[in-house]
Amino acid sequence: MPKLSKIKKAEIEENEIDIKIDEFCGKLGLEILHRGKSDTIHFSTFNINRPGLQLAGYYEHFGVERVQVIGEQEMSYLHTLSAEKRMEVCDRFFSYDFPCLVLSTALPPGKEIMTCAEKHGRVVLRSSLRTTMTVNELSIFLNDALAPQQTVHGVLMDLYGVGMLIIGNSGVGKSETALELIQRNHRLVADDAVVIKRISDRLVGASPSIIKYFMEVRGIGIIDIRSMYGAGAVKLTKGIDLVIKLEDWDSEKVYDRLGDVKEVHNILNVELPMHTVPVKPGRNLAVILEVAARNYRLKSMGYDTLEELNKRVNSRDKEEDPFNF
Repeated sequence: MPKLSKIKKAEIEENEIDIKIDEFCGKLGLEILHRGKSDTIHFSTFNINRPGLQLAGYYEHFGVERVQVIGEQEMSYLHTLSAEKRMEVCDRFFSYDFPCLVLSTALPPGKEIMTCAEKHGRVVLRSSLRTTMTVNELSIFLNDALAPQQTVHGVLMDLYGVGMLIIGNSGVGKSETALELIQRNHRLVADDAVVIKRISDRLVGASPSIIKYFMEVRGIGIIDIRSMYGAGAVKLTKGIDLVIKLEDWDSEKVYDRLGDVKEVHNILNVELPMHTVPVKPGRNLAVILEVAARNYRLKSMGYDTLEELNKRVNSRDKEEDPFNF
């Protein structure tokens, strides 16, 4: 199963990104109440802060780097204050350089919030969603936007619901094997270049937009899989569960025959189970990869073939008649 590597875990953390205000609001359906000092918003974390404690005067542990969300509870508290006190509270809050403030539930901002936002040049946005949904939508969007990313050379397929990343040296047969799998009703996610993001310690792969649905077949050229085989033959994204490394058959190398060799492949500090599959004329790689996907699913459900074989070997009766059914 994919797992987060313990090696140098802290080296791969969230990215930082600048997003144009109009683009950010367009994707999340937010209304712009005040644009602040720039046309972009700088994000460094997907975590969200509800500043109830800050509005009450506690700034000891203020997540100033986070998007701030004010909901009905925070607004109700502000309305209990006098106009003078409310202005003082808002002025202190807006003096901190947070990315933006989002008001949920289509709440009216009030004079003090808008005055202080203009004074300090802060971005103020508004959502029509309730507070919980607003926080969820913001977290999901920022989690994806800030996710660590890496592009690898390979092919990503969806086999029986298993995300299989096929890697290997150029010319070893990755695309040809993927094409045979497509013929067998499996789905292509990306060929040649796979863009991989680590989202919540899980790897998700997709194709670069410029080559999406395209595949290179040596001797034929570039083909469009969706146009040739239909929309059911492709998929936009897929979580990566298993890595298959194709390599030319080395007669002097000992390959795993029992399934007791545990190989892993590390991408963005996530360790994925891997099988090294030797390639030589006569081997049906598409069938072998289908078996690998089915075997992975069995293991994920708790069934281990090698363990079952060991149980049979350890418990068998030496006098047992093999023809006694």
